[in-house]
Amino acid sequence: MCFTFSFENKASQSIKDYCSSRGNVVINTQLDSDYPLIGGLSHPFIPIVKADRVEACQWGFIPPFANGDNYKEFQNLTLNSRSESVFDKPSFRHSIMESRGVVVMDGFYEWRHYNKNTYPYYIFPKGDDVFYVGCIYNAWVNRLTGEVIDSFSIITTNANSLMERIHNTKKRMPLILNKGEIDYWMDSKLERDDIERLMKPFDDEKMSAYSIKKINVSKDEGLSSLQIKSPFSYTELELLDSF
Repeated sequence: MCFTFSFENKASQSIKDYCSSRGNVVINTQLDSDYPLIGGLSHPFIPIVKADRVEACQWGFIPPFANGDNYKEFQNLTLNSRSESVFDKPSFRHSIMESRGVVVMDGFYEWRHYNKNTYPYYIFPKGDDVFYVGCIYNAWVNRLTGEVIDSFSIITTNANSLMERIHNTKKRMPLILNKGEIDYWMDSKLERDDIERLMKPFDDEKMSAYSIKKINVSKDEGLSSLQIKSPFSYTELELLDSF
């Protein structure tokens, strides 16, 4: 799954460059803050690239049918949406056809399981690049208060060979798009078959990863990028990978 990622200078600049190259994409949110560690369970507001604008949306998808007194119950369950079922689930099936966006990130974090222990990894694109991750979004109206909350869910796919080794229990990864696929992904005229062809594991040759010190997302969100992302080796993992 994808519950934790990094949004820093490269991601911010990539969004600005994308909007500048299109000329008609309006930025309606702040892009100048660095967040080396963002945890989904705190339901932060994240810049989402949409077809004609960039807006801050809350992580944790609120479906159209949610009530004003129970919408928060959905959000821990909808941080991610599976590519295999997103067209069929009542929560997501409208947005996957009509409201697809992109989360830009410097990299993301995942946990590897071995001998009843978990080991965090930082996964990032090779070269001076960012990940463009497919998501769905929805502008939900609280019928009790009239409040409008824009929320989103990151789509996941089966893991590629790199992520199968790291995320070795559930074997999932975020839907990472090639840069040239961004506009096509957000085209509201696409049919289901067109969308499904984009929902495939990303090329592992374009990704890198290494293990880092164990992190507590709820406590470590205030640490610097260097403190969080520095490589850290575990003897037991080195032995495992040597076989």
